[in-house]
Amino acid sequence: MKMIYGLDELEVVSSRIKDVVADCDVITFTGSLGAGKTTLIRALAKALGIKDEVTSPTFAYMNIYGNEKNERFVHFDLYRLNNLDEFIAAGFDEYLIDNKVFIEWPAVVLPILKSVPACHISIDYEGIDKRVLQLTKEKS
Repeated sequence: MKMIYGLDELEVVSSRIKDVVADCDVITFTGSLGAGKTTLIRALAKALGIKDEVTSPTFAYMNIYGNEKNERFVHFDLYRLNNLDEFIAAGFDEYLIDNKVFIEWPAVVLPILKSVPACHISIDYEGIDKRVLQLTKEKS
């Protein structure tokens, strides 16, 4: 799935993404700094019924949110992790079970995502005020 969108279209984009990723336990987000990963996650979280303020967990590594259906969402920003061993040593791998997980900068954990239903979203610049989104699903 490929989409080109502007900030004013985030609500529509996140609604479409929500339906496509419904069966994915993990959703990864890649793109350059400032491409809009956290902004898209914020819009997607709203579409999933999360009322909490969604912020980037860059320095905390992880934020946890819930919705009215008592579903738990874990939001990782792995920009500062160097390797998979650091992720596992911190116990973060345990959050991949029984949660919906959003992961920004997922490169270090891709090897362990092969065993879970995952969707991958890449965001890139398309001109000054547009973004191009590419969504792929892991074959399970």
